[in-house]
Amino acid sequence: MKKLHETDQKTMAWINLYGVLGLLEELCRIDGEAQKLTADAYVSIGFAVKNGPEGTLSFSGGTCTLLKDVSSCMIKLPFSSSEKFNGMIDGTVTPFPSKGFFKLGFLLHTFTKLTDILSSYLKPAEEQLKNRQFFETSTTFMLYLVAVAVAECGNHDSIGKFSAGYIPDGTICLAVKDGPAAAIVCRDHTLTAVKSRPAEWTALMEFDSMETARGLFDGSANAMDCIGSGSIRCAGLMSMIDNMNRILTRVGLYLG
Repeated sequence: MKKLHETDQKTMAWINLYGVLGLLEELCRIDGEAQKLTADAYVSIGFAVKNGPEGTLSFSGGTCTLLKDVSSCMIKLPFSSSEKFNGMIDGTVTPFPSKGFFKLGFLLHTFTKLTDILSSYLKPAEEQLKNRQFFETSTTFMLYLVAVAVAECGNHDSIGKFSAGYIPDGTICLAVKDGPAAAIVCRDHTLTAVKSRPAEWTALMEFDSMETARGLFDGSANAMDCIGSGSIRCAGLMSMIDNMNRILTRVGLYLG
């Protein structure tokens, strides 16, 4: 049985593909440099992990869309295991395409630059966070990543699945007051993340500011202390929040 402090490579692969690489959708929408890099790009990259997730990042005229299959990708990167895919994300494994050799220039240059920009938002230097726009964008990306990680951890991590089993059908909204929001939708104990504010919610966890959200995400703030002080407001069906918080504890291990 998995111990409370242990993680698994398969769950990490789902988080990396749909959570981390999935943020390239928002990066190309928000970041000017990313938009310039992909302005003339019409290419798609498929990631196929054996016994794990599949997805295709489709770039078109400055935009990026993540599709959850590899049926129409121009470049296909197969991975024999979740460990190999996670190694690509960590920079320790170089993938070899099974399809799309003529598009390798985009993969080796443009795509690498995009992931470098994304990494700067997810693992910023202190100096970068002094820029208010960068701080807000970075924190928004972290909010989206946490929402997706909760969903994938609840679906694939054995301990996370136990908590997801107690979440009834409905929608949990994670939001910054007067700011960005995401949702975790539960249907038959399967969780799906949506990187936008839901029209309706069953339970709500709302941060009073970007700073509060940042503190919770980077581990410098304690959720219970924030709830006690009122800087985090919870409403609706509290059992959903309680079980989501248990999954959030697991997410902290995966996202470090």
